[in-house]
Amino acid sequence: MKIAENNKIRIKLKAYSSNLLNESCQTIIHSIQRTNIKVIGPIPLPVKRKIYCVLRSPHVDKDSREHFEIRSHTKIIEIYKPSSETIDSLMKLNIPSGVDIEVKL
Repeated sequence: MKIAENNKIRIKLKAYSSNLLNESCQTIIHSIQRTNIKVIGPIPLPVKRKIYCVLRSPHVDKDSREHFEIRSHTKIIEIYKPSSETIDSLMKLNIPSGVDIEVKL
C-alpha cells in the first residue's frame, strides 16, 4: 500500500487593498522562481463585498441612510514539488501587515 505524498504547497492571500495583494504576490513569485520550482498563480478569486447600512440621523429621518462597503480580495499561489530552499526563502520574506496568509501543505 502506497502512501500519497503531498508535493504541493497552497498559499492563500487575503487583503482589503488590491495593490498590497499584487505586490506581495509578486515578491512571493520572484523568490520562488529563483529556486527554479514550478509555480501556478496568482489565481484571483472573486471579490467578496460586505455592505453596511447606517442611519444618518438616529432620531428623525429613518429614510436617510448611508451605505459603506468593504471589499476583500483573495489570490491563490500553488507551488509544486517544493525544495527546502524554497521553504527557507518563503520564511524569510517580508510581507506587508495588511495581507493575511494561509499556507496549506
